[in-house]
Amino acid sequence: MADLPATMQAAVLTGHGGPEMLDIRSDWPVPRPGPGEVLVRITATAKNNTDRKVREGLYSTRDDAAVASFAMAGDTLRFPRIQGADVVGRVAAVGEGVDAARIGERGLLDFNIYPDAQPDLNLAPDYYGHGADGGFAEYGVFPSDQFHAVAGALTDAELATLGMCSWQTALHMLTSAGVAEGEHVLVTGASGGVGAALIQLCRVLGAVPHALASPGKEAGLLGLGAASVIDRSRSDWPDAAGSAGVDAVMDLVGGEMTPRLIELMCRDLRARRTPPRLSIAGASAGAVTRIPWALIYLNQVQIFGVSHGTRAEAGRLVGWIREGRLRPILAGTMRLSQLREAEARFADRGADFLGKLVIVPDSQWDQHGAASALA
Repeated sequence: MADLPATMQAAVLTGHGGPEMLDIRSDWPVPRPGPGEVLVRITATAKNNTDRKVREGLYSTRDDAAVASFAMAGDTLRFPRIQGADVVGRVAAVGEGVDAARIGERGLLDFNIYPDAQPDLNLAPDYYGHGADGGFAEYGVFPSDQFHAVAGALTDAELATLGMCSWQTALHMLTSAGVAEGEHVLVTGASGGVGAALIQLCRVLGAVPHALASPGKEAGLLGLGAASVIDRSRSDWPDAAGSAGVDAVMDLVGGEMTPRLIELMCRDLRARRTPPRLSIAGASAGAVTRIPWALIYLNQVQIFGVSHGTRAEAGRLVGWIREGRLRPILAGTMRLSQLREAEARFADRGADFLGKLVIVPDSQWDQHGAASALA
């Protein structure tokens, strides 16, 4: 550790607000690993919608939006905070109890701050980039057992697009609803990080994904494996979606769309072999929805609220990544010093934007960012 620098570049979130709350520093202290931890020299960190929501304080739980930020694990957000959950890099140093042979190992972070060691349950989710510092920096400290070694031909930026924040949420949506081989699954918000992951994971599990998306995304989503793409701007989109015979819905949109999604699953209950199921892990169209409960209980609809995932699901995903079964979707890279601009680009994604935006520290740009720079 004596060879490590004392300070580093870091994007520090100083409070709730706009991108101006991000302070790009070059004098932030380099952390040191404690027992059971590794210090990672960060080369790439993918952006997620949760970065923006936490910055803006948009995780409300009531219709007055009185609850700011993410509070399921308690009041763990402290300012200043380094955001960024989907971290890729190389082990630069190890703490007590960690094999020094890991130094130099490339890996991908399981972003969760787990409340306990249970493999299949995570009811108080928190994560690196919220309850502890994340990846928008040159170095970060993480649990050694959650920094998973991944070799192979993927670039670091590509590997970051497979980060757990999107993929583990997507897998947990599918496993919570018990999606099985051969079932037809409708995915809303399909062009985002979780939506694109859902399409690929359906194919891995043998299910048939159908995408509900805004215009201009059809070619990209079909290329990912969607069996069909429904234009959500059409007033008759439920008819188009219902024609596929939807077994389960993976909803990332919420708002007024959710009751219509439930209704389309209930059109021909006699023909179903499983109950209508809806997993919801987002509310980009509105956090408060009026749902007639008679629609739910009379039709025996099962609804699953999903946030993050479990240790076991992270292990499954890492295995699939190592086997090359998951395809990276890299929209482009931007420098860490451009993070404020990246926030604006991420919020204003157009019809031609598909995949993940990855942030690369300026010191790593030539090696890990320049080749895929966002135009």
